Amino acid sequence: MKRLFDVVLSAIALLVLLPVFILLSLLVLIYLGRPILYSQNRPGKNGQPFKMHKFRTMTNATDDSGRLLPNEERLTGFGRFLRSTSLDELPELINVIKGDMSIVGPRPLLMEYLELYTRKESRRHEVRPGITGLAQIRGRNSLSWRNKFRYDIFYVDHHNLFLDVKLICETVGKVLKRSNISTPGSDTIERFKGTDNE
Repeated sequence: MKRLFDVVLSAIALLVLLPVFILLSLLVLIYLGRPILYSQNRPGKNGQPFKMHKFRTMTNATDDSGRLLPNEERLTGFGRFLRSTSLDELPELINVIKGDMSIVGPRPLLMEYLELYTRKESRRHEVRPGITGLAQIRGRNSLSWRNKFRYDIFYVDHHNLFLDVKLICETVGKVLKRSNISTPGSDTIERFKGTDNE
């Protein structure tokens, strides 16, 4: 039922939001250039990698040595707008239809974090990662990593269709308020270094 719910809702959302996709693609092309989408390997269910797609929010600016500048320096005003409205996440609907992701579930993090998880924290990969999730509703990027994982594991143990619908409805409210977008004092998410190193 969850998979059917994901596919049907994502397909409807893609059709309804097609004009928004086209407009955002043009704006990203104008303000940030190519590529329009930012794609990166992320761990999916059981930690298996998949290519996650988002609208670009940062430039490819480099220093004199050709190395990319820090994320905070490459994040533009337009990029901040995309993140604060969560519009950069819309291409993930394609990942849901492909079966890489679910609409609701633990957020897919970086591949390099896999080796840093405790056995309990790694349980977040027992389900498909989601566009939104319990941790996003309860505090998003204002939460500590420890608390994010607690919410993720709670979802793994208690997920059901009713909870998914409830979290989707709450997500809409959070997005409209643009709350808890980034870690306090930073435009981007603080990197995970292991729970013991928080």
